[in-house]
Amino acid sequence: MKLVGERRALAAVIFALYALLYFVLGFSKVQPEMTRALYGLAGVYGLAFFSLVAGYFWARWYAVGVGLYGVFVSALGIWQIGPEPLMLFIGITHLAAALMLWGNSMSASYDGQTKWRERYHMDDNAVHRLGRSVIRAGVSLPIVLIYALMPRAATSASLALAVPALLLTVVGIRGLVRMRTWGLFALGGAAGLLLAAAATAHVTAAFVPTLAGALLASATLPFATPIARFIRG
Repeated sequence: MKLVGERRALAAVIFALYALLYFVLGFSKVQPEMTRALYGLAGVYGLAFFSLVAGYFWARWYAVGVGLYGVFVSALGIWQIGPEPLMLFIGITHLAAALMLWGNSMSASYDGQTKWRERYHMDDNAVHRLGRSVIRAGVSLPIVLIYALMPRAATSASLALAVPALLLTVVGIRGLVRMRTWGLFALGGAAGLLLAAAATAHVTAAFVPTLAGALLASATLPFATPIARFIRG
């Protein structure tokens, strides 16, 4: 499937739509206690839109991850309340955005560029590892953000761990796309904090931090073998 420019434009429009929607919902303060989370989600989608338009090498991976997050939210909503039109719309639009960014022809405009590969001395295997990590981090970021910023009943211990986990996630993603080892350790630290928060939370409140922690941990796995090989010398 070609039409690379058209597919990129349509995917960017979808992310811009959700960025604007979440910003308006936050600005309207219909539910004041959710304002920070809504602004945060606006930032997540706004970054996906801006990075796609700017042509950053990691933009396609990140945007696909955000798209898969929306598909997951839709599937969970349909499972809980049935195929409501809103849930179907969320699922269809996010799936469409992710699919439109898939494929080698689209990759050529982003991670397929040789300039950044030469800069970081990346072969195909290293690029694939980085891609899997960024996609998983893109799925994780909105979940961590929601857990950290949305009001909820939780123990003081889990609340104290949530915001540092979000900060480590943001720092970790930045380090990851800059090919810094500390980015992986930041993501691993965030995963540990989230899993610790899940352990201190009530059973019914442990699902989100457990899911977010597991996803962040999975984002570090593609680099586990190279790091272990380096440590062994």
